[in-house]
Amino acid sequence: MLENLKNKIDIDKKTLFRLSKILFLGVLVVGIFLLGLFSPKIFSKKNHEKKSVMQKIENKHLAFLFGVYTLIQENYWDKISDEQLVNIFILASEKLANQKIEIKTKDKESLKTALLKTINNIKDNDKKNEFAANLADIVLANLQPFGRSRLYSEKQEIDLKNRVENKNPEINQYQILQVDKTASPEAIKKTYEEKSKILLKQNTPESQQKLAEIKKAYEILSDNDNRKTYDKSGVEPTMEWKLLDLETFYLHMIKFSPTTIEELVQITQKVDKDPGPHTLILDLRNNVGGAIDGLPYFLGPFIGNDQYAYQFYHQGNKEDFKTKIGWLPPLVRYKRMIVLINGGTQSSAEVMAAVIKKYNVGIVVGTPSKGWGTVERVFPLEKQIDDKTKYSVFLVHRLTTRDDGQPIEGRGVDPVINITSKNWEKQLNLFFHDSMLIENIKTVWGKI
Repeated sequence: MLENLKNKIDIDKKTLFRLSKILFLGVLVVGIFLLGLFSPKIFSKKNHEKKSVMQKIENKHLAFLFGVYTLIQENYWDKISDEQLVNIFILASEKLANQKIEIKTKDKESLKTALLKTINNIKDNDKKNEFAANLADIVLANLQPFGRSRLYSEKQEIDLKNRVENKNPEINQYQILQVDKTASPEAIKKTYEEKSKILLKQNTPESQQKLAEIKKAYEILSDNDNRKTYDKSGVEPTMEWKLLDLETFYLHMIKFSPTTIEELVQITQKVDKDPGPHTLILDLRNNVGGAIDGLPYFLGPFIGNDQYAYQFYHQGNKEDFKTKIGWLPPLVRYKRMIVLINGGTQSSAEVMAAVIKKYNVGIVVGTPSKGWGTVERVFPLEKQIDDKTKYSVFLVHRLTTRDDGQPIEGRGVDPVINITSKNWEKQLNLFFHDSMLIENIKTVWGKI
């Protein structure tokens, strides 16, 4: 009986083992089935998330590039079609990628497809950023006039702002002259004279450069108004002046800045005394232009208030600009005005020469101006490549026009009297019979 019981237990163990094995196989089959059922969704979700991250990176570059694209079409001085702009983008992309880029039709959608494919071929994200920034810059640089429009970093935008305001944060004029900020006018003059004598004796290219630097520092710090402005905001003066004789006032405008009109008032008041000068030589040679937004205020003292002064050209339309202030009392005394221009006269200075010529309030003498007749502006970009670098677009968005209505760009402003002409003195004598005035013009012309 015990033996029969033992056999029965052995049989039950075998049965239990078989049942466990069957149960394990069943669970395994169900597990494999469930895994097969849900794993495509799991892996699909992971792949989708990965693809979304990559797509976000790629879209960031495309959004940046097409932000530049749209900005150009809306604000560039000339009308530019999709076909023209797409062509520039493709050529620039081919140059950067060093390979031919196929595009079916020259439209925005085809360009997006081509750029996305090119970006996808770049594995490193930093390289993608570099590609997008370089592409935008090359496209902008290839707009006409060539090289005027560019992609600007935040630093470049700050540097531009300082140049327009005539600031140079990297240079301290007190250090250039080696005087203390509290130095008296007498101490400044004495230091300048001592250093000038030493540098003049050395007479080397290096000493000449140093002499020019301390001369500029002295001109800034020796004038009470200039020094106050410099101490307050770091803005350097944009004008040089002197009395050539009892009758002739010489005013050299180096550039236009937001403070130029204030300087003009201060300087002209200094010599507004009877009997005083009545002839003004306004020197615009090598004037690089600058803050063109101030011209409606700056031209008013010369031609009067609410006068149609100049025009800008934008995408087929001409826009008129009127003066916003009137005659400047210290300037009324000047019954004769000579305006000097040369190949270094550009931008805002060319507009000013053209306006004076148009209104015949002065005689423009010299050589043709540079022909840099563009108005640039910094446009912010809403879409950036990343959070590290902020880019903006420096874009030519207007062309200036001269006295005959033609664009200044590529043409320049022609003087009424070309000083290279053999009979320029005779021509000037038709306006003013004054040998002293001619000698003064000869003197100042030779100094620049």
